[in-house]
Amino acid sequence: MSPTQPSVPPLLGTDDKTRPMDLRRRGFLGHALGIGALAFAAGVPGVSRANDLRLGEMAPPLVLQALDGRKIATRDLIGQVVIVTFWATWCAPCREELPILSAYARERAPAGLQVLGFSLDDPQDLQKVSSVAASFSFPVGLLGSAWAGGYGRIWRCPVSFVIDRSGRLVDNGWDDDEPSWTVARLRTVVDPVLSRHT
Repeated sequence: MSPTQPSVPPLLGTDDKTRPMDLRRRGFLGHALGIGALAFAAGVPGVSRANDLRLGEMAPPLVLQALDGRKIATRDLIGQVVIVTFWATWCAPCREELPILSAYARERAPAGLQVLGFSLDDPQDLQKVSSVAASFSFPVGLLGSAWAGGYGRIWRCPVSFVIDRSGRLVDNGWDDDEPSWTVARLRTVVDPVLSRHT
């Protein structure tokens, strides 16, 4: 170390005896900061929360910054049925669900279905997201943060929302007991929405 550089104290918990306590302190601090941030967001007027979602009301707007450079706004998709899905490459149920959703999206596209996939992965994992999404029949982009506007903080995945042709929310993923898409669930939830033309 040069004489002009200040000395840096050693990291806490570098010996085995203090490490577990240091990790507990860090975990507690992170948890407290997270609660504080949520409390702040809940108290700020204009911050959208997922519990404001109402079936039959206009769905909150979202814009997908797709990996191919397109910007796709849900409000520009009026006239189509839209599935907004939140997923991640590290999410095992997502990796099972996405091929099913992709096949369904390809099959139902002529009936007016559009799926938008928002990845919760970090920007440094863009190549991994692109590799996984290359086989999908729908556009994918990075969400960019845990917050998804009026859909609230995405705290679990997969989670999806269905918007009808008039832009109204018809399926709220937060209320679904089984959030993963299956062929049977897609046919039960989405097919009836596709069969309505208004």
